[in-house]
Amino acid sequence: MTGRAKIYLAAAMVFSLAACEGGIADKEDPLGSNVIDAAQINDLLLTAGDPNESVTYFEAALAQEPERADFRRGLAKSLTRAKRFPEAGRIYEEMIALGQDKPSDKLEFAMVSAHLQKWDEVERVVSTIPSGLNTSRRYVVEALLADHRQNWSASDAAYAQAESLTTNPASVLNNWGVSLMSRGDLPRAQSTFERALTFDGRLFSAKNNLAISRGLQGNYQLPVVPMTEKEKAIILNNLGLIALRKGEKNIAKGLLAAAVETHPQHYGAAADRLAALEAVVEN
Repeated sequence: MTGRAKIYLAAAMVFSLAACEGGIADKEDPLGSNVIDAAQINDLLLTAGDPNESVTYFEAALAQEPERADFRRGLAKSLTRAKRFPEAGRIYEEMIALGQDKPSDKLEFAMVSAHLQKWDEVERVVSTIPSGLNTSRRYVVEALLADHRQNWSASDAAYAQAESLTTNPASVLNNWGVSLMSRGDLPRAQSTFERALTFDGRLFSAKNNLAISRGLQGNYQLPVVPMTEKEKAIILNNLGLIALRKGEKNIAKGLLAAAVETHPQHYGAAADRLAALEAVVEN
């Protein structure tokens, strides 16, 4: 078997495992007539399964064919999905140095640099992106840069433009809400998180941020949105921390106890905080 065939077989095995985890297994022979071609493998690995598995695939593929821009791009995107931002940044720098980058790659590099708080780099990269690349993601990057500068009017304008350019603005609205929280505009942040959840009720970060924005305003009730038991426990724990920092120890005690009761195996830290509080708070 050639090196490339081994890589494709490994990718097919990743898909099979991911499908089994989701309850639907692919029963086709990975080397038979329905073999997935290279482009389809790349696309699927960038959207499905464990991002670290995707990293492994693209690293192996790039080692076999180091001149392939699509493999280098896939590796950078996979590293970003795996939240391995320093490594992703190095791969994007490598792409740019080799002249293999597209405008969209520069945009992704700017986003990675924002995750790394390298704002000078973000500003430099954004200045090289053609003005014709008017995508939602571009305006999110510009909004993040405006947030860093505390240029709130520019931030709001960029988030609004980003929202208008996507059919599912949940993540845009979640970022916008975080921006509003950082300014202390809690009521507007709360309504923005609520809007985010109307587009994607599964977005945990928006659920968590909604609860936090309410907790900071003194409302410790769980928001009325669908939650798993694990999500509920995490949010109760976070609300307990807010109450504790505000000196509301009895409220914190109740929230932490509820977090432990809801999903105890995830909450050793909450249990420890609860034990400490019980030493100073009367039942």
